[in-house]
Amino acid sequence: MRLKATVSLMALIREKAKHQTSRSQWRSLLCMETSMDHIPEDIPDDLKKIRMENCHLTELPQGSFSLNSALEYLWLNFNEITLMNIRSLEGLANLTELRLQGNKLTSVPWTTFQDTPKLKILDLKLNRLDALPEHALKHLPSLTYLDLSFNQLTIISKEVFVNWPLYQSAKKAWGKEGLVSNVVLGLHDNPWLCDCRLKGFVEFVGAVGPPIILMNSYLMCSSPVSKVDKFFHEIQLKTCTKPMASVPDSNVTLPLGGNATLRCIVKARPVPTIQWMYILKMIRGFASTHTQIDEDTVTSQLVIPSVHLADRGIYTCMANNFIGNTSANIMLNIDSPNSSAPIPPPVPMISAEDNAHVDIHIAKQTVYGITLEWHAVTDNPAETWFTIHFGKLDTPKKEMIYIGPGINSYSVSDLLPVTKYEVCVTLKNYPPRKGQCILFVTGSDISELEQRERLIHIVVVVCAMVLAVPAGMYACTTEARFSCVDRCVDLCKKRRMHQEDLEGNERQHTFDSLQAASDEALCRDSNEKATKRRKSEDRCKGGSAAYLY
Repeated sequence: MRLKATVSLMALIREKAKHQTSRSQWRSLLCMETSMDHIPEDIPDDLKKIRMENCHLTELPQGSFSLNSALEYLWLNFNEITLMNIRSLEGLANLTELRLQGNKLTSVPWTTFQDTPKLKILDLKLNRLDALPEHALKHLPSLTYLDLSFNQLTIISKEVFVNWPLYQSAKKAWGKEGLVSNVVLGLHDNPWLCDCRLKGFVEFVGAVGPPIILMNSYLMCSSPVSKVDKFFHEIQLKTCTKPMASVPDSNVTLPLGGNATLRCIVKARPVPTIQWMYILKMIRGFASTHTQIDEDTVTSQLVIPSVHLADRGIYTCMANNFIGNTSANIMLNIDSPNSSAPIPPPVPMISAEDNAHVDIHIAKQTVYGITLEWHAVTDNPAETWFTIHFGKLDTPKKEMIYIGPGINSYSVSDLLPVTKYEVCVTLKNYPPRKGQCILFVTGSDISELEQRERLIHIVVVVCAMVLAVPAGMYACTTEARFSCVDRCVDLCKKRRMHQEDLEGNERQHTFDSLQAASDEALCRDSNEKATKRRKSEDRCKGGSAAYLY
């Protein structure tokens, strides 16, 4: 039935293409409101214009129109396209106009435009784009019309346009000759976040002139609250600054059973993220609140009800933004007859529940960081809390963030480029064990960040699992000093021996939008795996990385 429908659709396409021949003897294809789940493979190869609108297309796979080398106009408006393959436009060297208005794209692989050097018109209006990488326009030297209006852009750098080869050449030509083709930009109706990170772009918009022409020069702020509904020309943005933390009282003494409120004041631009940390204690669901005092100042307070002797010690208020981080300490003393008693050891004996396995994965990559998710099966999930150990791989002392019961996700922001990181999730305040950590490296080439539909593998410290994360991060085996092959083979043998006993009860490692390696792939001959491992290590010597496309 499906084959018959496909044949009928192709017959219809050929018939339409046959009768849509203009006086200049070039043919076009028009498909409107035709339900198709993919782009047909045998579209006539002599078409110069293809228009498929309201056809429920969901993606542009590799080589979607690679046989249509004569194609000049491609209109795919008002479909449901969410994904463009990085090579979806290959073979379209003559394409001059691409319209993707009214789709569901959250990102665009900008390097795909290397295949379309003659592209003049690019319409991305009414999509869901939330980021524009610094070198997004690098491969669009002939563009004269770019519409990014009605998307979800919040912050972009002026370098996006300053580094645009067309902008540089047109500006010089305009100054010398006074006449070049205008470049039309549509940037209006985006939820602009008007803080210090948008300073350069706001200044660019205010100073822009021919040959750059804005469709609507009245760009408006959507946040923060102090700048909502204000036009760019009405605001003055300050330069971003590193956080500076201070505490009104660095030494607090309370009676046993009293309520403690620890306060921290942070000045920074943009608004920093603030976390409270305590290295030698068990978190009991303490509440912290943040209050915005003015544009540059935030106060944070940590409330500890009915303090115990175990609560005494040094509490750290840590603040960070994309420029840097800072911290301030508060010593909490408990006034009690038994206050001289030593602080309980931070790592108690491990019970069966506390030794439970923790599944950890990177669920999402944002413009500035990542979001972790984890899962652990325990007898008392309502009372189980976690510790996140996070920091640069070569830093022996990691930051520790305590997460209360009922929470299984955490976002890490302001990651530095070209940096190796390690993140671990443990139950309570136990130190990390193998299998509870992920190693990853942030990318250096901004063009890689834009290719978020590409997945590349990242090696978890437990060898029997291979996770994938969005592009912009990649695995490096340089620091992997233990043998994965033997452990993988042993684990797989044990799993096969107990397969019947575990049937129906085996935990499945499911990762949202990620790919997991199959047992079969992990259970190959150990000699073959050892050979591959040596090759991988050779590729990674010197800190390089192995990409998986």
